[in-house]
Amino acid sequence: MEKKASFFRRSGVQTIIASIVCALLGIFVGFLILLAMNPSHAAEGMGAILRNFFKYDQSSTTLMYYFGSTLVKAVPLILCSEAILFAYKAGLFNIGVAGQYTVGLLASLYTAIALGWSWWLCVLAAIAAGALWGFISGFFKAMFNVNEVIAGIMMNWIGLYLTNIVLGSKKVMDQSTSKTYNILSKNPKALLPSFLSDVFGHNQYMTIALPITILVAIIILIVLNKTTFGYELKATGHNRDAATYAGMNATRNVILTLVISGAIAGFAASMFYLTGIEQYTLSSSVPGMGFNGIAVAFLGGLHPIGAIIAGLFIEYLTMGGQYLDTNYFNPQVADLMVAIIIYLCGFVLFFKHLMNKGKAKALTNVNDETNKPDSTTTEDKEV
Repeated sequence: MEKKASFFRRSGVQTIIASIVCALLGIFVGFLILLAMNPSHAAEGMGAILRNFFKYDQSSTTLMYYFGSTLVKAVPLILCSEAILFAYKAGLFNIGVAGQYTVGLLASLYTAIALGWSWWLCVLAAIAAGALWGFISGFFKAMFNVNEVIAGIMMNWIGLYLTNIVLGSKKVMDQSTSKTYNILSKNPKALLPSFLSDVFGHNQYMTIALPITILVAIIILIVLNKTTFGYELKATGHNRDAATYAGMNATRNVILTLVISGAIAGFAASMFYLTGIEQYTLSSSVPGMGFNGIAVAFLGGLHPIGAIIAGLFIEYLTMGGQYLDTNYFNPQVADLMVAIIIYLCGFVLFFKHLMNKGKAKALTNVNDETNKPDSTTTEDKEV
């Protein structure tokens, strides 16, 4: 019995349980919304979202094709969450991931379409652009103690407008469709090499982005938990003065944290747009990828591997909205459900606190009994 109790008191196990509770609560609230909108078709609507592309009347090839597309679209979300959790583990809240992702897509698409570079050079350009955007926020944080949240938000909008200006030019954007040119028709060598495309129903968008994403998560896990460099980053983020006193270069570590986080975000954009699955259109708001990545990071328990599972789950629900019957529901109900889950992600730590509350109370009682003065009188002891 004691072994069982100790298992459920492990931090990792509690994080998984808390994340599952948040996801189930989000689905339940989503069902209540469907019930309020159309009671007679609520169960059918929820079934369509959860079943998604897993239909009984389609071939295994078609099924694998849609599954592959879900994986492709989940990649940038997962990588953005990895960027956020990397900075968060080092004590910084990088809300500027959206801007770093935006300049990453700017660099990857401009070099691919306007300059005609090969895919690996386009990827390096995206990484460099995201790293530069992270460096700016990190520099102001390290040198002038400017809050990274404020700096990140400002850089988000600067990155968006810069991207609209550059990608809106005739070199990159087809003026007749208001979309960037198709990479396949303009510069096929800029597309990422394919990966298991035949396995996933001949899905041409399945590329090396998927295995690289898993590799990035593993590298982040190792760097943060198994290296001196990762320890220094976390120490600096948690207490900069103590880190400096211990001989660490706090200024360098703060800047490096946001540079690496920004590089991952820029990399995320290249791993999505260089598949050719989507073309960029001028936007009036920063990509939601950077903000949804925050929820994915927390839903995944701020663990690099957990973020992969959470990212796939969120993307799966988002795409499930496409299968709602529009005669009864608006497809954006699925987005609303995801938004609720995102909101509930903030309660992951709260649920962990509730699970530990009983443990803390038990420990307090044990300590009280241990420290309790002996009420036995001297005469009783003599007897």
